[in-house]
Amino acid sequence: MKVLKWVGIVLVALLLLAFGYRAATVGDRNAAIAADIRENPDGERARRAMLIYLEDGRMYPVNYLMEDNLVFMGIDGLWWRAFEDEGAPVSMLIRGREYTGHARVILDDPAYTEDVFSRLRPTVPEWLPDWLNGKLVEIELDADAADAG
Repeated sequence: MKVLKWVGIVLVALLLLAFGYRAATVGDRNAAIAADIRENPDGERARRAMLIYLEDGRMYPVNYLMEDNLVFMGIDGLWWRAFEDEGAPVSMLIRGREYTGHARVILDDPAYTEDVFSRLRPTVPEWLPDWLNGKLVEIELDADAADAG
């Protein structure tokens, strides 16, 4: 029994270290990705990823899909909650151009989510459960931004 207790303590400590390391380095990694997207708007990364800015000042580099006046992104973290209910205004940097729009998370339409994810995330393994496949966020571009795009 004593051995199981110590094994449990060691496992919890290792998990805490892993999560702590990830939390400590994600900001550096995001900053490097954001710099690449800004500096190389025609580069390979900028063709796949945009920078999204939330009202509270947070910025995330995320993969995106742009179709007509809509931009889609899949969120694997908990920050999708910023787009619940009525959603929220956002601004984006896509291939060197600034856009604004209104983002909302799609939680109640699995067929629509699957359809968009088939284009946005075509390489996600089939065996991966839907609850691990992130949340779909749909961004409707502001009229002036959509006209300029």
